[in-house]
Amino acid sequence: MKKFFSVGLTAAMAISLAACGSSSSSSSSSTKSTSSASSSDMAVAMITDYGDITDQSFNQTTYEACKAWATDNDVKFNYYKPASDADADREASIEQAIDEGYNVIVMPGYAFAQAIVDTVEDYPDVKFIALDVAQADLDKDSGTDGWKSDNTFCAVYEEDLAGYMAGYAAVSLGYTKLGFLGGMAVPAVIRYGYGYVQGAEQAAEDKGVAEVDINYAYGNKFSGDSDITAAMDTWYGNGTQVVFACGGGIYTSAAEAAQKVNGKVIGVDVDQAATIDSTYGDGMTVTSATKGLAATVNSALEACKDGTFSDKYAGTCQNLGLVSENPDENYVQLPESTQWGDGFTEDDYKALVKKMDDGDIKVDNSVDVDLSKLSYDHVKVDYQGNLK
Repeated sequence: MKKFFSVGLTAAMAISLAACGSSSSSSSSSTKSTSSASSSDMAVAMITDYGDITDQSFNQTTYEACKAWATDNDVKFNYYKPASDADADREASIEQAIDEGYNVIVMPGYAFAQAIVDTVEDYPDVKFIALDVAQADLDKDSGTDGWKSDNTFCAVYEEDLAGYMAGYAAVSLGYTKLGFLGGMAVPAVIRYGYGYVQGAEQAAEDKGVAEVDINYAYGNKFSGDSDITAAMDTWYGNGTQVVFACGGGIYTSAAEAAQKVNGKVIGVDVDQAATIDSTYGDGMTVTSATKGLAATVNSALEACKDGTFSDKYAGTCQNLGLVSENPDENYVQLPESTQWGDGFTEDDYKALVKKMDDGDIKVDNSVDVDLSKLSYDHVKVDYQGNLK
């Protein structure tokens, strides 16, 4: 199904993942400023969620996109890192940014839902852009159905489609012992994982693969640690060939374990090949299941600048996925760094995307699926819940 808007993602997602800039500490303030954004007085602030701008994933990509756009358009920019992972501190950072003159606030991550509900209506002249905050999150935290604010745009992504592409690619390339390591069991991560399983099943059927085994677990955090690495050591030691590391910096645990046995990983959200391969070994990253974070930021900021934000985005929560049979135009895709092979070529990828865009392939995007009871003809899932 076609979604709301389309941009070329290839250039937008080529933004470097190298960290730069300096952080501002958060502090609460009772003075509420209401600057309005226009092409002449626009000032952009980005607030981090669980991670920071060096997470080589969600926060860093959003930060880099905001900073690059602001530099190109001669717009003031800064970022703020909340004092802790608490709604009150996220709200304090939002208020601090507004008090310091920023009138466009960019927030990456579902964790901002409560802060949005509590804050944005107090600043009607400030524009808010939230990534991965779903309508369901807003409704839950507001206690109402269909909550919205005319100064707020929320974007969510069809991660199930990107996960499906990654699972299909992995099995088509000959991997039959797979793993899925999610960060936390939140909707976006669940959709990635469930899509991954469905893609693996379809590829097994298409390629005549009798059996695919998938270890499936959550680290219960968005970063790696020694305990998660130990679990990954067990997976790879028992024959797992490639792990889809789905959750910010949690890829470090999968990559550390893979490095010991010449294993492979799949990245998430952004093209993580350069980061992972340069640290853990060339050729480790088979592909990445990506979504158009930078493209969304660029389009929304441009609308703030040219005065079309109210018409295109205000008061909406848009679900971004496929907008074309051309992979480069979509908000979910596999990157050019994918290790194409005889079993899955670039032409095969384009044909897969066309089938998905045409509706010939249906992907279940449920987030309440009982993964322990999944049953397929070819795929066997060993669901292990939270590792810690």
